Amino acid sequence: MVSGCQWNGDESDAFGQFQATEVQVSVQHRGQLRALNVQEGNQLAAGDTVGWVDTTELVTQKNELEARLEAARSRLPSIKAEQRVLESELQVAQNDLNRLEALMKEDAATQKQLDDARGRVNVLKRKIEAVRVNRQSARAEIQALKSRLQTVEVQLKNALVINPQKGTVLTKYKEPGEVVQYGQPVYKVADLDTMELRVYVSGAQLSKVKLGQNVRVLIDDGPESYQELPGTVRWIASEAEFTPQMIQTKEERVSQVYAVDVHVPNDGRLKIGMPGEVRFGFKP
Repeated sequence: MVSGCQWNGDESDAFGQFQATEVQVSVQHRGQLRALNVQEGNQLAAGDTVGWVDTTELVTQKNELEARLEAARSRLPSIKAEQRVLESELQVAQNDLNRLEALMKEDAATQKQLDDARGRVNVLKRKIEAVRVNRQSARAEIQALKSRLQTVEVQLKNALVINPQKGTVLTKYKEPGEVVQYGQPVYKVADLDTMELRVYVSGAQLSKVKLGQNVRVLIDDGPESYQELPGTVRWIASEAEFTPQMIQTKEERVSQVYAVDVHVPNDGRLKIGMPGEVRFGFKP
C-alpha cells in the first residue's frame, strides 16, 4: 500500500462495508393480522398495500355512527319547519297585541284581552327559543358524530399495512393470524438499487475527497481478483471520529478518521455487509 494521499494504481485508498437505508414497517393498529402479502426478497413499490389488521369492530362502529349521523341530519328539516311555523304564529300574535294595545287606548278592549295577547306572544317566544336551542343541539350532535366518524375512518386507514418506500423485503417478522400491537414491526424493507459504501479516510486524505467525486469501487472476485464498479462521493463527515474496529485506513491505522459515503449503483452483486474498497484516484 501507499501511504498518505497517493495512489499507485494498484492499492485502495479506503475500506468499508456496503449498507442500505433499512426501514422497519410497523402496524398502526392493534389486533389480529389478517393479511401480510410479503415474502423475503419481494420487490415492493412505495404505496403498495401489503396487508391489514382486523377491523371488524371498527366497521361496526362506522356503520353505527353513519346511522346516527343520518338520523341527526334528518331531524334538522323538521326543526326548521317547526321554527318557521312558530315564527309565523308569533307575527300574527304580535299584530293582535299591537291592535289590542291601540284599542285599549280608546277603551275598546279589556285588560284581560290585552293580558291574554301578551301571554300568547311570550309563550310563542319561549317556544321559538326552545326550538333554536334544539336546532343548535342537533347541529352540535352532527358535528360530534362527524368528528368521531373521521376518527374511525383514520383508524380504518391505519389498519392497512402500506409499504412506505420502493425496495426489497429483507426480513418478515409476522405472519397472518398473529396478534400485533400498535407500533410493532412486521417486516423490514430497503432500497438496494443504490448501495452506500461507508469508508473512512485519514485527515491527510480528506482534502483530496470532494462531494460528487467519481471514484472506483472494488469488490472481491475470488481470492486474488476484484470486480470494479463506479461510485460517487455523496457525503463527507464534518467531524473526525475514532477509527472503528475492523476498519483499515491505508497502511497504518490512525487514531481518528472521517467517514465518507460512496453511492454505488447495484446490479445485484452488492449485498448489505459486503466489504468494499475505494480508489479515489489520488495523484502523487
